[in-house]
Parts: sequence; C-alpha cells; structure tokens
Amino acid sequence: MPAVLYEKRNRIAYITLNRPEAMNALNSEVRQGLNESLRSFRDDPEVWVAIITGAGGRAFSAGADLKEMSAGREAEATRGPAAPLSAGPTGDVQTWKPIIAAIGGYCLAGGLELALRCDIRIATEGSRFALTEVARGIIPGNGGTQRLPRVVPLGIAMEMIFTARHITAEEAYRIGLVNRLVPPDQLMAAAEEVANQIVANAPLSVRATKEAILRGLDTTLEEGLRLEAMFSRLVWTTADSREGPKAFAEKRPANFQGR
Repeated sequence: MPAVLYEKRNRIAYITLNRPEAMNALNSEVRQGLNESLRSFRDDPEVWVAIITGAGGRAFSAGADLKEMSAGREAEATRGPAAPLSAGPTGDVQTWKPIIAAIGGYCLAGGLELALRCDIRIATEGSRFALTEVARGIIPGNGGTQRLPRVVPLGIAMEMIFTARHITAEEAYRIGLVNRLVPPDQLMAAAEEVANQIVANAPLSVRATKEAILRGLDTTLEEGLRLEAMFSRLVWTTADSREGPKAFAEKRPANFQGR
C-alpha cells in the first residue's frame, strides 16, 4: 500500500498518512507522497478543499521517522555531513486552497508541524500534542519555531518547545491550537462538515481571503489593508462575484464555478 493515500470526493481531496504500524511517522516515502498529493490538490481545479488525516486512529503522525533519521546520521560518518531533512513534510508546496487537519491520537514533532501548516485543526478528545525535537537533540526545524507562536500565545509556544512536554486535547483547544474537539468516531464527519461549508462558498473568494490573511500577518495593518483592497478588486471581476448577489436576489443557492 502507498505510504500516502489520495482520493477526491465532492470537491474535497482526502490525503491520508498510511503508516499506522509506525504511527504514521514521516519517512522519506511519506514526505514524497505528501508533496505529490498536495501538488495534485493545488493544481486540480475540481477540488477546492483538502483534509489531511492519519490512518489507524492511534496517531495523526508521531513525527519524523527516527529510525530512518538515525540510519542517515550513521551514514554521515562515512560520506560527510548532510543537510537536515528537507524543507519539511510538505516541502515547498504552497496553495491558497484551504486545508483541514483531522487529528486522531498523537500529533507530535513533525506531525504537529504538518498540522500547523493546515488552516483548520479538528482533533479527537484523546489526542495529544507536542514539539519534542529538543529532547532528541534537534530543533522544530520544519516550521515549528515560526508557526506555533503565530497560533498560540508566545509564552505558551516557548514552554511547549523548550520542555518538549505533551499537552492534552483539552489544553490544545483551550490555547487555540485546535478549533474543535470531537469523539473519535466523529472526527472525519466533523472535518467533512467544515469542508462542505467551505465548498458551498465561492472558491476564488475563499482563496483570495486566505492569501490576504496570511500575507497580511507578515506586514503592518496599513499594508495589510492595501492587500485586502487589492484582493477585493480582483475578486470583484469574477463571474462568481456576480452569481452570489444574483442567487440571493432570486432566492436560490448560488452555483459557484470558480471563475
């Protein structure tokens, strides 16, 4: 079986980490499969939202495959030092389409960094979260040091990273790391509910909004407002921007086409 499964249903792309016997640890095969899946999602006009999850229920992902990492470090002794693991589990794949993380079980180290790459995080009530890298002599080098402090308060992010401690799903919800908690048997239904709510909206508007939000985080409020105005003008030229008000006036659901 592939280490990452990819399927499409009703404008939703499902990306499943498929190494349940290894708690969906991120080895080279998983990283390659994730990149390929995200490129397919990004480039396919028929899918508008993605859900990333882990197979088996025990873990979303326990992080980097430490056995593979250890073997690679041993090989360095003979061929010389290599660079750290790539640019992360999703490499340089960037998309303005929304991505939802459906988290069941352990979400650790690189697994949490992958979840932080997503826009919305839904977790089961028994999930656990941590950035454990400093306990292994490395750092959260796949986005953890940058994304976690943008999601939770700075002091909490620093405590999590410096101590490498696990936090419960309840604490993750309380600090804003996850959007909602659900029983394990309702995880995918909850993720699909949110995905379908997004799919009902104009896709170009959603993507422009995501880009405006994320680009605006890295600038001043004044510059962010200029970005917002620019994206607003771009969206105003689309066919979907005419369809939305027309459907409202005609008292019918809008038929957005992404044009």
